[in-house]
Amino acid sequence: MKYNETTVSEFILLGFTDIPKLQLLLFPVLFFAYLLTIFGNAVIITITHLDLRLQTPMYLFLRNFSFVEIGFTTAVIPQTLAHLATGSKRISYVGCMIQSFLYFQLGTTEFFLLAVMSFDRYVAICNPLRYPTIMNHRLCICLVLCSWFGSFLLIIGPSLLFLQLPMCDSNILDHFFCDNTPLIKILCGDTRLLGFLGFITAVLSVLGTLTITVVSYINIIKTIVRIPSATGRQKAFSTCASHFVVVSITYGSCIFLYIKPTQNNKLELGKVVAILNTIVSPLLNPFIYSLRNKQVQEALRDALQQLTGIVRGLGKKN
Repeated sequence: MKYNETTVSEFILLGFTDIPKLQLLLFPVLFFAYLLTIFGNAVIITITHLDLRLQTPMYLFLRNFSFVEIGFTTAVIPQTLAHLATGSKRISYVGCMIQSFLYFQLGTTEFFLLAVMSFDRYVAICNPLRYPTIMNHRLCICLVLCSWFGSFLLIIGPSLLFLQLPMCDSNILDHFFCDNTPLIKILCGDTRLLGFLGFITAVLSVLGTLTITVVSYINIIKTIVRIPSATGRQKAFSTCASHFVVVSITYGSCIFLYIKPTQNNKLELGKVVAILNTIVSPLLNPFIYSLRNKQVQEALRDALQQLTGIVRGLGKKN
């Protein structure tokens, strides 16, 4: 069977809508959410790095998680904002491939880190006396490195296979970023192997890490139920419930987009779900995982007091 193959130098991203007024409404919403995401995660990275009280395994993982979240949302949202602001829908072939790779590589790293963080909380709550021994510095660094390199190894195979397949004569992508679903639709030739590899990658990265996360939290909940203090149980359940919100959004959106058969996905609904994945979840993470924590709040308060003192000192000198 012959295919009308062509060399594609750029793609046209159809985005959310062609209605100018709706585009004007979307821009400030996405821009404000993006700034909050960057600010919240940057605060977590800074405060957990500088404050000695936060030099623990949990905050090491949170620091890496926040760094991943900044990269993950930055891979997609600035390009989307530029398209909304200028009206241009073009993206170069190289830019599209880089965006797609970073999106999936950083997203997969996020899943691995979520599993690592849930395991860390399981050890801390269910085996508190052995926690310092089990979660030693060497193991923590190893878990972080495995999360980064493991995600790279999972994504690089399907990415290289994708680059080997020729494009058909269409360069129009019905999405607001270079997702794999619209990209696969414009490939020529047999894409069954690519689709199979993508499905296996999604199952291993999403369902594999979700299993670890769910098992960890089930054991955590069993331990919490045995806490004699009602106040202690309520506090612990409140923390777990807030964590469950982030896990549900992150995993739920990805299962819908990449594990559910793509032919049953409605594109417009897929775009809405992708917004949850690329902006809502990264925005909620620093507030739910860190900024509600008393240790982080105390560290922030001390940092603000020190900053205020420095500013006042400079003011007096002037």
